Amino acid sequence: MMKQDIAMGLVRVTEAAALCSAKYMGRGDKIAADQAAVDGMEKAFSMLPVRGTVVIGEGELDNAPMLYIGQKLGIGQDDMVEMDIAVDPLDGTALIAKGLPNAIAVVAMGPKGSLLHAPDMYMKKIAVGAGAKGAININKSNKDNIINVAMALNKDVSEVTVIVQERERHEDIIKDAREVGARVKLFSEGDIAAVLACGFEDTGIDIMIGTGGAPEGVIAAAAIKCMGGDMQAKLVHQNEEEIERCKTMGIKDINKVLYINDLVKSDDVYFAATGITDCDLLKGVVYSKNNWGTTHSVVMRSKTGTIRFINAHHQLLKSNLVV
Repeated sequence: MMKQDIAMGLVRVTEAAALCSAKYMGRGDKIAADQAAVDGMEKAFSMLPVRGTVVIGEGELDNAPMLYIGQKLGIGQDDMVEMDIAVDPLDGTALIAKGLPNAIAVVAMGPKGSLLHAPDMYMKKIAVGAGAKGAININKSNKDNIINVAMALNKDVSEVTVIVQERERHEDIIKDAREVGARVKLFSEGDIAAVLACGFEDTGIDIMIGTGGAPEGVIAAAAIKCMGGDMQAKLVHQNEEEIERCKTMGIKDINKVLYINDLVKSDDVYFAATGITDCDLLKGVVYSKNNWGTTHSVVMRSKTGTIRFINAHHQLLKSNLVV
């Protein structure tokens, strides 16, 4: 299979998840919305000519019925290169249930062993686009990082926008950003979409700082690597059980700084995302008459640096899956 066909195949996977899940926007049922996204994504993967294994999915070590860690995806012929696959069919389950922005369907893929097997725990993250690559240091203060990013982008600090999840644990980040004079954009959920927005100048977002899910951090790192940006992270364990979980997943030093090449080891990874509800970067799914749906997606490959935005119109089947 040609490499560009792999990229287009992956975006069909996220489109399927988005089209199935978006029907539940604002209906107050995040479980049904998530299940619809999982169903759509798994069926689309069953038709994709790749040989993949889920390393980040809906559940750890077979603890989910579909898209679980260890599940084989794709047609899977023996002559195909084995791939790691990280999926989040619906990042932002509460968002879709409430009809709020920033819900997306995402998938990342790279050669076997290329994606960090991140356990389901917290991860401290800092991310920027290509213009500020090399300007961040997760061990420095929030203020130092914001000032250094401003210098790298040749901006006044008052022109820098920091995106932060609105949580009590992030009050110090918000306080530091305001004290240094930066602009602050808060979001409720969906930190993959927030990190993704850092990679594009026209979103107006320059840096993401915060603590969120570790699996989402690895998926976001794949996007940042494709865009030539930079990301650093640290796992945040809260108890002995999480320490043991890290060891089970093959992570020996849980206190080390994880650089972009630790999170995503290969220089040839793919990332695809489709908006479910409107985001800073992507428009959400729109349904129109006569069973048509419109999606807005981005698909990238780190080796070539190619980034494609795809507006697609789909004729829908009764099953909610694309033709």
